Parts: sequence; structure tokens; C-alpha cells
Amino acid sequence: MRRIGVVVNPIAGMGGRVGLKGTDGKVEEARRRGAERRAPDRAVEALEHMRGQGVAVDLLVWGGDMGEAEARAAGYEPTVVGAPGEGDTSKADTREAVRALVAEGVDLVLFVGGDGTAVDVAETLDELDDETPMLGVPAGVKVYSSVFAVTPRAAGRLAVSFDRTETREVNDIDEDAFRGGDVNTELKALARVPVGEDLQSSKQLGGGTVEQLAEAVAADARADAGVTYVLGPGSTLDAVKTELGFDGSPLGVDVWRDGEVLARDAGESDILAALGDENRIVVSPIGGQGFVFGRGNPQISPAVIERSEVEVVASRRKLDETGVLRVDTGDADLDEELRGWMRVRVGKFERRLMKVV
Repeated sequence: MRRIGVVVNPIAGMGGRVGLKGTDGKVEEARRRGAERRAPDRAVEALEHMRGQGVAVDLLVWGGDMGEAEARAAGYEPTVVGAPGEGDTSKADTREAVRALVAEGVDLVLFVGGDGTAVDVAETLDELDDETPMLGVPAGVKVYSSVFAVTPRAAGRLAVSFDRTETREVNDIDEDAFRGGDVNTELKALARVPVGEDLQSSKQLGGGTVEQLAEAVAADARADAGVTYVLGPGSTLDAVKTELGFDGSPLGVDVWRDGEVLARDAGESDILAALGDENRIVVSPIGGQGFVFGRGNPQISPAVIERSEVEVVASRRKLDETGVLRVDTGDADLDEELRGWMRVRVGKFERRLMKVV
């Protein structure tokens, strides 16, 4: 029987769909913008899939909505080893939960959150000088570390099926700088992580020239009268925005139509309000990981995707380094619809066939 400890950061990822690019220090602002919690649902999805594997599990959890509620919703009768205090949870709650789970001798710490939560878990294990492996269920806005499974379902499957571990990097970024358009990554810790095909890579920040690609995409946008363009984050799309003649948000989502910027650094509600009769989403996969949706652009929600055409653009070099594309929109039916073979634009006329897994 595998003994698994679960800790959930229930506020992780709240800032994503409302355009905050993270939730650290921004919980109240996220709420004012109408943000809803997504981590608990992703925790339940992971635990339900884990339970469906037919493997006997002794599940230990932190109390309330930091694990207990999600475990019970997934059909488990967990052992509760402690609970957070009143009010919003904090880093201190996560760290206390990890210490309690390790003291109970768990075989794995399964955590739900983003890079900040990963840092809290990894640093606590390091402080304890403990080699218990950790595995992340992705629920944050920024997921740069290589300690996460590619989806909640993958995390549930890997948690009960792994037979070896390896050392992986835990990275985090400065969220305030990130909101301002700068990506400052920092290696925070090394951690033992289950090995499996469903484990994501670290984000690679390297690139290549994208000028010709950007020129071609911008030329098409200018020629598409009446079409609303939802332009995703990243350096490739930033080059497109520059070609269109405006100073876009390099790490945010901008909406453009017929020479006018309708929304800059937009949240989900801003994007939905700006959509017209014809809409096109243009995104570029995250280098090294291959995510088209679900990492760095949760503002482009299922509701936005369902009303739009999707065009994926990338340099040949990025595709060579990436291998496959991935989606994790939070809507399993939409993810399945998006999977399969996709033509990715790599030049003015050229397309490359890539598989979305």
C-alpha cells in the first residue's frame, strides 16, 4: 500500500484568469476582479484519477480545504494530520503541513499549487534533511519548475505508478517583475520527483529569430478586416504586437482588431467583452514544455477558446526543442477536442504538423 500525503494551496492560480499573472500578495485584488478558486477542483480531479487506478492508498491530508475537503470529494476517507488556522491560507500553513506529513512517514508529498507552493514544499523537505519525493498537481499561473505532472490526471496516475525518482529543479520568478514584463527565474531548490512520461520539463527561455514569422502574422491580421485577434504572451507574440504597431504586454494577453487595441494585459472577462463575430487566438508554445494552453495564459479560458479559431505560431528551433504540444485548459472535453495533429505556423507560408498530446 502506498502512503501518500496531500497538501493543497487553495488560492493558487486565482490571479490567472483575471490577468494578474500570479496570486502572491494579490488575493484580495484577484477577488475584486471576480476571480474564482481553481486549485481545489484540480486537486479533486487528480485524486479521483488516482483513486480510479485501483491501487490501495493510505491517504494522509492537511485539514479543511488544504486537502481534507478535496480528498473527501474524490471519495477517500483520509487521515487528517492537522489543520490550518482561520482565514486565507499562507506559506506557513503549507510548510507546517509538509512537516506533519513527513513525520507520518509518507512515501510521497502530492501538492497542489504553482511554483511558489513547490518552493515551500521543497525548502521544507530540505530543512528537514528529508528525501521524501514530491510531485506537483499544476494549479498556479506560472509553472516553471520541473516537479509538476503535465495535468492533474497525470499527477494522479503517476503518484501511484512510479517506481523510481530523480532529482529535479524547483524554480520561481519574481511576480512583481513578471507583471511588469520581466522574467527573472531563480533556482530555489532541488527535489526528488517521481519519474514518468507525464512529468513536465523546466521551461526553456532560449529562442531564435522570429522576425519573419511576426511580420507574416501581423500582415495577415491587418488584412483580416473585422476579425478580433487575441494575442497571447511570450517573445514570439510580443514581436507580432510590435509589428502591429503597439506596445503590447509581453507576458500578458492583448486584444486587437482593425488597427485598434481593444484590451491590453487583459483578463478573461476583458477578452470575452472584446470578442466579435469572428475571433482568432494566436499563441506560441512554451519552449521546452510545449504548452499551448494552460501555462502562462489562463486568461485565454475555455469560454474564449470555444468562441475562436486557434493559430499556433513558433520558430522551427522552438518546435525542434519542444517535440510535442500540450494543453491543460481545465476543461477535459476541450482538451480532448484540441488533441491530435495541428498545423503550426513557422513562416510566411510554411506550416509544420505537430501532435498535441
